[in-house]
Amino acid sequence: MTTVTFSIKPLNEVADDFARTFDAVRTGRRTAKKAHDEVGFTSIEAARNFMTRERLALMHTIRTRHPGSLYELAKMVSRDFKNVQEDIRILERHGLVRIAREPRGKRKVKVPQVLFEEIALRIAI
Repeated sequence: MTTVTFSIKPLNEVADDFARTFDAVRTGRRTAKKAHDEVGFTSIEAARNFMTRERLALMHTIRTRHPGSLYELAKMVSRDFKNVQEDIRILERHGLVRIAREPRGKRKVKVPQVLFEEIALRIAI
């Protein structure tokens, strides 16, 4: 089962991690590999605002019903096409959804694909 992790760390910890990594790269030292399947947030509220009920429903519908296009996905979830398209762009930008361009007749159709089966939440304390 493939899992994406939502990690929540205070901004100062994120800045410290960045500074350590930047310093290591600048001096030619190797850095520890981090999971590519991770989306970081600075607060639980930020994570909640990102993963809305509607976006979660889109990902679930894509994974379980395999729509053949973004238009078909919008119909499946009974939402406006433009709103679905915007949510998919946001999910794609964060690496949670991929858009494949598949030929249909003389044109190519955007087919959404979910890259993970579950989301894990990791909160620094």
